[in-house]
Amino acid sequence: MIAALIYLVIYLIVIGVVIWLLIYLIDTVPMPPPFNQVARVVIIVIGVLCVILLLLNFIGGVEMPRLR
Repeated sequence: MIAALIYLVIYLIVIGVVIWLLIYLIDTVPMPPPFNQVARVVIIVIGVLCVILLLLNFIGGVEMPRLR
């Protein structure tokens, strides 16, 4: 159980860093305001969905497809 919690924390940190880097990249690239805001919302929604899926997988609510 401790190993699963450590993996969960590591996954959350990695997802957070990736989302932060993508939002930073969107802020540094000069884009018109509507596209900038839409890209930011899309990144945040995908990040939240990844975290929800990770948490559901942690509690055993969703089976993740495994690669062979």
